[in-house]
This record gives sequence, C-alpha cells and structure tokens, in this order.
Amino acid sequence: MPRINSPDELEKVRNEILSQKDANKPCISICAGTGCLACGAAEVIAAFKEEINKQGLEADVDTKGTGCPGFCERGPIVVIYPEEICYLQVKPEDAPEIIAQTIKEKKVLERLLYLDPSTNESATRESDIPFYNNQERLIISNNIKIDSKSIEDYLAIGGYSALAKVLFQMTPEQVLEEVGKTNLRGRGGGGFPAALKWEGSRNAPDPEKYVIVNADEGDPGAFMDRALLEGNPHLILEGLMIGAYTIGAREGYIYVRQEYPLAVENVNIAIRHAEEYGLLGNNILGSGFDFTVEVHQGAGAFVCGESSALMTALEGKTGEPRPKYIRSNIRGLWEKPTVLNNVETWANVPLILNNGADWFNSYGTDRSKGTKIFSLVGKINNTGLVEIPMGMALRDIIYKVGGGIPENKKFKAVQTGGPSGGCLPDSMLDLEVSFDELTAAGSMMGSGGMIVMDEDTCMVDVARYFLDFLTDESCGKCVPCREGVKQMLKILTNITKGRGKEGDLELLEELGEVVKDISLCALGQTAPNPFLSTLKYFREEYEAHIEDKRCPALYCKELISYYIDPEKCQACMACLKKCPSDAIIGGKKTIHIIDQDKCTKCNTCLDVCPPRFKAVSKISGEPVPPPIPEEERTITRGNKEK
Repeated sequence: MPRINSPDELEKVRNEILSQKDANKPCISICAGTGCLACGAAEVIAAFKEEINKQGLEADVDTKGTGCPGFCERGPIVVIYPEEICYLQVKPEDAPEIIAQTIKEKKVLERLLYLDPSTNESATRESDIPFYNNQERLIISNNIKIDSKSIEDYLAIGGYSALAKVLFQMTPEQVLEEVGKTNLRGRGGGGFPAALKWEGSRNAPDPEKYVIVNADEGDPGAFMDRALLEGNPHLILEGLMIGAYTIGAREGYIYVRQEYPLAVENVNIAIRHAEEYGLLGNNILGSGFDFTVEVHQGAGAFVCGESSALMTALEGKTGEPRPKYIRSNIRGLWEKPTVLNNVETWANVPLILNNGADWFNSYGTDRSKGTKIFSLVGKINNTGLVEIPMGMALRDIIYKVGGGIPENKKFKAVQTGGPSGGCLPDSMLDLEVSFDELTAAGSMMGSGGMIVMDEDTCMVDVARYFLDFLTDESCGKCVPCREGVKQMLKILTNITKGRGKEGDLELLEELGEVVKDISLCALGQTAPNPFLSTLKYFREEYEAHIEDKRCPALYCKELISYYIDPEKCQACMACLKKCPSDAIIGGKKTIHIIDQDKCTKCNTCLDVCPPRFKAVSKISGEPVPPPIPEEERTITRGNKEK
C-alpha cells in the first residue's frame, strides 16, 4: 500500500480505486455480521464463491462480506447491486439458482423476496421494504455496501475526506463551532452535548489528553455499537481522529467488549490498514498531526460502561466507578483530560463535517438532533437494528418499522434505555422519541435498547428481571447500590412468588428514591427505573399480585395453575406423553387430570394440546376445580370429538 502524504494524494488514491470499479458490474453483498453468521452466512458466502468459480465468472461478478444492514430477523441477507435486489433468509443451496437466474438471466426469485403480510405484496429492492423505507439510515446505510475489512471500500465512498478537510481547512475552534451548532448529544445514554465535553478538554491546562471510544455495550438485547464496529470501523476511527485533533490528543483507545470478537478483529484490521496508508500514526496526511489508537478488550463487567469505571479498567485496575468531583473531560484517564464518547457519537462526526451542521439539524427535534440507532427486539415482528430520526413516535417505530406485534396480540409496553430504563404503556405510544421526552416520561434514551412486550408479559416480573441483572452487575463499591438494589430485588421476588404483603410498594418506592439519590454512579442512580416506571403505569398489576395473589398476565409460576377442562379433553394423550414430571393422569378414552402437587408449571401441556381442542388453560387467583370422579372420566363415543 502506498503511503498517502497529502489531501491531493488521498483524492488520487480514491479516484484510482473508483476507476477500477464498474458501476454496472454485478456485486453480491452478503451480510457477514454476527447475527447473519450465526444463521449460516459464512456457508452462503462460500457457496456463492464456489458457484462463481465453477462457472468462470470471477471477472464478471464481485462478492463481498459486509456489515449488518439491520434486518436481523430475516438473515442471512443478500443484496445484489446495481439493481439493489434484496433476498432474505438465503441458504447455501440458493446460490446456484441466484447466479443462474438473477445474475445471468436478470430474473428475480420471488420466493426469496420480502413479502408484506399486510398487503401480500413482495418488495424487490431493499429500499422498498417497509422495515427500511420508514427509517432515516444516515449512519448504518453503508454497512451492506462495503467490505468490512477493506479500507479501499471505505475510501471509495468518501472515507477520510472529513479528516482531510479538518486537518487542512479548519482550526480546532472551527470544528468545535460546527459540531456545537448541531448540539450533537452523546448517544451512549447521558445525552451530554459533545462539543461542550470536547471544549472542556481542549481548554484544560494539561497538555496530555486522551480520546476514547466506549464500545462496552452490555445492555441485554442491544447490539448497535457492535454492528457499527463490525460493519464500518473506519467511520469510527475517522470520527475519533477528528475529536483528537480538536482537543489536542495524540493517543486514543477503543474499549470494546471481549464478547465481540468480530468487532475486535475488524477494528484491528482497520487500524493496521489506516497505518499502512498513512492515515493513522505519525504526520497523518503530511499535516504534522500524530495520533495512535489501541484496542482494549473489556472483561465483561456491565459497570465498565460507566465512564470513570471504564477509565479505571483502562488503567489496569478493577473496573469500579470513582467520585466525579471533577469531570473526566478535565481529569479522566491517568488524571489527564479525557473525552469519552460511545461508538455512535463518534460515527456521527465525519457526517457532520462532510455535510455541515444545517444538514444534520434537518433531522430531529429542537433539542435532539440527528438520528438514533435502536436495537428493536422482543415481541415484535421485525427485530433488528433501526435508525430513526429523533422525534419519531413510538407508535411508528413499533408498527411501521417493526411491523407490529406477532399473532395480532395486544401491545402492552416498551422498555427503552436498557436494564436501567423505564417501561412505557400503550397510552404513551404517541410519545416522540428524544432525550428529554423519554426522561420526562420516566424512561431514558440510554444507549438504544428498545424491548417490546405484549399482553402476555408480567410487568412485575419484568422489573424483577432487570433488578436481578443489575444486582449481579453492581460493582459493590457503594452501599446504596450494593445493598439497596439487592433489597429491592428481594421484595420484588417475594411479590412474584405470592409472598407480597401490605406496605411492600411503599417500601420499594422509598428504597428506590434513596438508591437514585445517593448511589455513586449511573448504574445505581438509574437502577430503580424499571420498578418505578412499571409501578407508575401498571400499579394494578402489583396490587393484584399482593392483594389477590394473582398474576394478570398468567406468567408468575407460583401464582398460576394448569387445568384440563373435562368438557374439552378428548384423551388424545399428547400432554400425558410430553409431561416431563409425570403430573398428568389419564389414558385412552379417559379424561386427563393434572396432579397439582407434581406439576412444575413448565407450560408443556398447554403447548402440545391440539389447538382444535384447547383443553388446557392457565388460571390465577382462583382455586383449581376439583377433578371429576374417576368413574365419570371415561369418554364415550357420544362426547368424543370426531
């Protein structure tokens, strides 16, 4: 690779790369992100390459493994350019037919296209799929277009042009001014204006400064940062370098979860390639600016997503938060001024510098500009990564982008902001998604987790689940978090087991407020949110658990029983054969009954009972009807369904 020593040389290399690309040449882009790889994408890629070689089409067709395009529900995903034909859930055995029909004959394979369940119409192009065309994909759109491991592909789409512009046409003050005009707020959850954080570090008297990418993404169900690092690592590197130039830093770190091996691999490849091209290291682009980056793999502690705990871990100590008497942008890593932003925040920076503040400000609300990437998961038809403009209503995200709730069940709640976020009910579906609106509603933006729940979800158990997670992840350094959250979990667990008592809710509220007010770091300060928000919007469920010993959602095991209706049982023996605890009594032509003492409430009988019978049901808060006498349990021809 030739070293690039000036912006002119950068453009020359870019033009050489583009001159070797034929815009009309078929290119098969195959998602090679973690989600699709888990579904067999590696085998799909191998099958395409084998078929292309078999037919001698190496010079006529390109293939590339790319980053995650977001529609994880339907992987492996294949997009064929220049037509932008999008095939979903592709298997290795589909490769020969796609080559023969789509590449050679220009025919579309209908069976692999997206089929809209509401209209029963198929969508050929990726941009025609409702999941995509209801988004504003400013950051993640290039994931499916470029080879994650190729710096040439990134240069071909304009990569590092923002860095060149900054180094040779802008002063650090001008960069601060441009980023400040956008009011770019941290996408890691805090929502603090990036320009203010940068300015504090730039103005700090200590000449030694650092910049850090926070990729310690520990929220259950969240994978936004992973997808960006895997799919477009150079975008994050470029943003980091611009930030470093702006504040006067010469060293940077990418703190990434050890559980993200592909992200670590792709980032290290990107760093190596950028160094070889002279885009990283000493005298970048001949500007005199020096900057190096190291990748640090976290050990998996959720608390290390907090800024001071992350910096403590980077210093080689136990990852625990420390008091912020002075902000970390003034005294952070090794007591030096340090700017820490998450992956998505850094990814926005090159876009802002290339397109301008006015362009960025055309998306979003007055106080929350741009777009936000969410991992949309849970009881939703279209799971995956979605990038939406700030201010989009929850209803539109869930029903237009997400495709609604499976099996036409009723929407119940959505949790935003990760395990420390809040749960919002259906009455708030028209809420605009932005930093301030979510906070005012009792939730928060967080890093971007969005978990959808349907009518079968017990909100008391949801609060218990997240507090259980946070209890395990608390570092234990401060008493309010270590002991307070643990006690909240103990009370909530008792409520879900039918041992709740009068005064529990008041005690939980008091504990929650204390933990919020005096915990050392954001983990403890936000830990009560799942309980406080569910109590605010679903108080009647808590009261049912405590007063009636009843779970309205029929979920909490200790509060439900399984019952076989003798009028509907047809003695098919399906439940009897599958019951793992031998709790079902019956036989051929004998109405079945459940031995409540043996029943483990595993739900198997309900799952295997034929839908046409619907003989098994769950009940809560009421006694199980006594079994009919043995002499009346024989099914005669007259009452057995034909």
